[in-house]
Amino acid sequence: MSETNEEKTTPAAAPAAAKRKIGGLGRGLNALIEGSYEKKGERLVSHPMNSVGFIPVAHIEANPYQPRTHFDQEALQELAESIRVQGIIQPVTVRQMGTNSYQLISGERRLQASKLAGLDTIPAYIRKADDQQMLEMALIENIQRENLNAIEIALSYQRLVSECNLKQEELGDRVGKNRSTVTNYLRLLKLPPDIQIGLRDTAISMGHARALINIENADQQLALFHRILAEDLSVRKVEQLVRAGGAAPKAAEAPTAQQVQEQQVHIPVAELRRTERYLSDRFGSKVLVKPGPQGNGEIKIAFDSVEDMQRILHILQPA
Repeated sequence: MSETNEEKTTPAAAPAAAKRKIGGLGRGLNALIEGSYEKKGERLVSHPMNSVGFIPVAHIEANPYQPRTHFDQEALQELAESIRVQGIIQPVTVRQMGTNSYQLISGERRLQASKLAGLDTIPAYIRKADDQQMLEMALIENIQRENLNAIEIALSYQRLVSECNLKQEELGDRVGKNRSTVTNYLRLLKLPPDIQIGLRDTAISMGHARALINIENADQQLALFHRILAEDLSVRKVEQLVRAGGAAPKAAEAPTAQQVQEQQVHIPVAELRRTERYLSDRFGSKVLVKPGPQGNGEIKIAFDSVEDMQRILHILQPA
């Protein structure tokens, strides 16, 4: 119901209108926030800090520190349809900037989908946060929820260290990882750009990259990297070569960049990422698409439990 219609609603009809407005949220959330958003004359009632209430979507501005810049439009439309039927299950999180002015902390997809669904208001948790906390929360949510590759995770870790002034021990606590895991990701950023791109585009795995890190010479790293691509070497084989000191093949054996390109069937990176995002949204799980050198490849779908696997299998079953 629009704000204009709300103003025309009689006092006697207001409670019923409010209940219709928050339908589909579930009894628990309904009971928690029912009546927390209302109008007194032309002034919106301000919400206390650390509370949940309805906020007009027009009063919420985007998070300027949001690391995620692309949202699959088809997936957003599907979420919008779900919101039309079920309502918002989980409130977004915002911080108050001024009178009737809020800035999103987390829940960008839910906010965008709510706009597509035509909602006037959205349930939101209001909390206090400064600019550094906004950046930190946005990056950490991105790390925990997004289908990120190893380089994207490493870059997010690096931003948390440099821009939020976090030590590696503190960073590990924030993201729920031990220090060695954080260190291994950050070390990836010391690899030559070509290898980082290969890892980003899933031409090699995290295991390959960790083995290459142990080679001190950048030229030898690149030589073995190209050999991995040309010969489709396993992680174990690469680790054996590094331990044996045979990381750099003879000059005559090292394939040129043109030879590597000729041996590979090129699939645009944007298409791979788009496919991964579509499948991840479709199955509700992390999906990795890894192309092979001859146009072959594999699709990996992650699951957390037997029940989660059964859920994915149910989606795969023909209608």
